[in-house]
Amino acid sequence: MEWQSPISPGISWYEATVPDRPGYPAMPGSRRADVAIVGGGYTGLQAAYNLAKGGADVTLIDACRFGDGASGRNGGQFGTGQRAWADEAEETLGHERAQLLFDMAENAKRYVLDFASEHRIDIEFVPGQLSVSHKKSFETDYRRHVDAMAERFGYPHLTFMDREETSSRLGSSHYHFGIRDTGTGHIHPMKLLVGLTRQAALAGANLYEQTKALKIEKKGGAVVIETSRGTITADRALIACNAYIGDLEPVTASHVMPIRSFIGATPVLRDHPDILPGGESVDDSRFVVRYFRKSKDGRLLFGGREAYTADNPRDISSHIRRQIHEIYPALADIDITHAWGGSVGITMPRQPFCREVMPGVTSIGGYSGHGVMLANYCGKLYAGLALGRATELELLRELKIPAFPGGTRFRSVLLFLALSWYALRDRL
Repeated sequence: MEWQSPISPGISWYEATVPDRPGYPAMPGSRRADVAIVGGGYTGLQAAYNLAKGGADVTLIDACRFGDGASGRNGGQFGTGQRAWADEAEETLGHERAQLLFDMAENAKRYVLDFASEHRIDIEFVPGQLSVSHKKSFETDYRRHVDAMAERFGYPHLTFMDREETSSRLGSSHYHFGIRDTGTGHIHPMKLLVGLTRQAALAGANLYEQTKALKIEKKGGAVVIETSRGTITADRALIACNAYIGDLEPVTASHVMPIRSFIGATPVLRDHPDILPGGESVDDSRFVVRYFRKSKDGRLLFGGREAYTADNPRDISSHIRRQIHEIYPALADIDITHAWGGSVGITMPRQPFCREVMPGVTSIGGYSGHGVMLANYCGKLYAGLALGRATELELLRELKIPAFPGGTRFRSVLLFLALSWYALRDRL
């Protein structure tokens, strides 16, 4: 089906192409649970699914609809490893810890693909990713990274692309060189979210939409969550709100910062077979990263984070179209059929945040752009921990994640200034 409908505020192309997205009820009143989960994205739903499979009584709530946050609106790219390159992490964490974190991310990649295959969820997986550089000065780093991943981290799927190969695989001469990764790929994130939600419900998890958490506290040995629909009393709780934490829990809010990201979808590129002929997803070397890919039916999905003033789909479209034009001049006047935004949760060191923020309450988030893999896997790992098993989640709990400077009053302003500064540096 060719999507040529006018742009609708808040409606992503992902949502428009999943017409059978089911709804779930609001919580009917106060209840008791073994584990309470706040947040109906990948982290929370995977935790609910695995906990329910393990025999726990689970209640999960979301203030909106499942998938209305980053899990249903993201770029759909897996990436490889954590947000920082493994050889960069090695410099501060040492080889052993960097290897363990890289292996964890590879386990996350396999878990998502195996989960989708086991439950016959068509996530529209397409293999391949191109990481391209907008600056000539990065060439030595890129070449060293390819060698380091093969020689020290046992990952042989990277190859360096010179300018000619980069231009051929992109269908654009905008970038100088890049790295091709044949060990990863990209997916339709909303299809994964919808399939995951169904599996969590089938496993016996109690799932409630339109139920906002208002307050979390420890009372008499139990965790008590006040919501807009009643109270949940549980033995333990998981906060899986990531960038949408708001003022619900201050420790998470001080360590996980939401930044806006925007995506536009074009019509099917039937007249431009030279654009991404291999179907890979792309991310570039800008600090304020641009990321794009073709959907399985051949339209360009283009994302970026420079539309700071955009507050409606038409504003987003103009910003996105300008960025597309820089890379693909032939698409200067391309239609944008859908445009949407969302928030990405980042941390200061771009490493995931995982901490017990009060007795019995764990918060996980801050995946910093690698949440498609890591959020799903961290939800599974949390469930294992809650069921009494040792898991790789301890690797994240041991990371030293500092709070953002400025406190609740100034940190958003400081982040805006920092991103504006880095966006300026990207252009130099």
